[in-house]
Amino acid sequence: MDDLLIKDVTLPSGIRTDLGVHGDRLADPSALVQPRVIDASGLIALPGLVDLHTHLRESGTTAFGDSGETGDDSARSVAETIATGTAAAAKGGFTAVFAMANTDPVTDDAVRVQALLRRSMGAGAEVIPVGAITRGLEGVVLSEIEAMHTEGVTYFSDDGRCVMDAGLMRSALLRIGRFGGVAAQHAQDHSLAGDTACFPDGFYSDKVGQENRPLVPPCQVPETGWDSPTCWPRVAESVIVARDAQLARDTGTHVHICHVSTAESVEVLRWAKSRGIPITAEVTPHHLLLGSDLLASCDTRYKVNPPLRGPEDREAVRLALADGTIDVVATDHASHLPVDKDKPFPEAKPGMMGLEYALGIVIETMVTTGLLDWSDVADRMSVVPARIGGISARQGRPLEIGEPATLTLIDPARRAIVNKDNSLSLGRNNPYDGMDLPDPVLLTLWSGRVTYRDPALSF
Repeated sequence: MDDLLIKDVTLPSGIRTDLGVHGDRLADPSALVQPRVIDASGLIALPGLVDLHTHLRESGTTAFGDSGETGDDSARSVAETIATGTAAAAKGGFTAVFAMANTDPVTDDAVRVQALLRRSMGAGAEVIPVGAITRGLEGVVLSEIEAMHTEGVTYFSDDGRCVMDAGLMRSALLRIGRFGGVAAQHAQDHSLAGDTACFPDGFYSDKVGQENRPLVPPCQVPETGWDSPTCWPRVAESVIVARDAQLARDTGTHVHICHVSTAESVEVLRWAKSRGIPITAEVTPHHLLLGSDLLASCDTRYKVNPPLRGPEDREAVRLALADGTIDVVATDHASHLPVDKDKPFPEAKPGMMGLEYALGIVIETMVTTGLLDWSDVADRMSVVPARIGGISARQGRPLEIGEPATLTLIDPARRAIVNKDNSLSLGRNNPYDGMDLPDPVLLTLWSGRVTYRDPALSF
């Protein structure tokens, strides 16, 4: 594209300056020749956002719907594709997404990594394959960890399932640690929160074994009490966080905890970090904003794993993100077909949209409340996730001359009513539909290429 001059923009540090873009790099504005000009007065430039946790629903070979049906990229039987998922990412200000391995087929060997990288060429954001920890996500046999690493994979996860066997997890950490990789854990003890778990403890009466009325409509679930098969108790998360913190200390390998949702998990993380254990964690936009009270509607848009929780947990994760106990925001963007959401609550697929709304929700819950400033936002949504994911040589970089022209230009004051039908993702399982939220992103540049431009921005 032509040279670009972004005039009078505010950096995360608060400094106002001009940014020049020449080719794929940030350049000296005075050296540009007849650039196109953006008047960025009142706007903020952030380094391109990086999402450690995206479900693109497309493997290296085929796009699949959640129910198993196949289809080409234009078929509505497909829950998401690399093209649509990364278009949504760019609209949300993201320039890199880590594609979780729970596709069909699972990304658990070098051939599938290669295929995913080929299929991602021309996408709207950099796609970084996440390698499965276990073959087929079955938790029985370790995947081809070293072979995937030869293709550049350093980040591994069975997200969607917890690696329940402690011995197998330790073996994985020892192998991943040999090349300085990261194991990202879906912290859910499946013996405490099984396959039908979907409601937090407290949603039903906790008087086990008694004939108690549910605290909210039963959502077609007859069981009540803490030991209901639909209950997803806090302890099911925190015990895995504690176990894997100990394994990280034992092996010296970096463990990353996905989608932290409870105050108890925050306490374990603080304990682990105070002892220098190599552990990091993420929180999702929906756990920052939404609460378990929404589950009373039995609307499956609000079904997610781990579930939405109460105000004490929501406050705990916000404060933990503010003080650095939780390191990053990650979307857990999970598009689903209508057929997989239009079911009784316990049977519906868990997951929510996230990529297009993450930054706005962080502004709403963390910036306007004074918990984070813009430098913190850049840190939690770009710099640190790039570092954890091993891509900090090209993502999450300072906005300085000579660095990659990878940034998102935002209007922090702009708001809009969310309309699920305006999403660039194929998914419509949108819990924010109808909400008034910040709508900040005007322009996303990835290595000098415009990957998203709001119609309101002229240049």
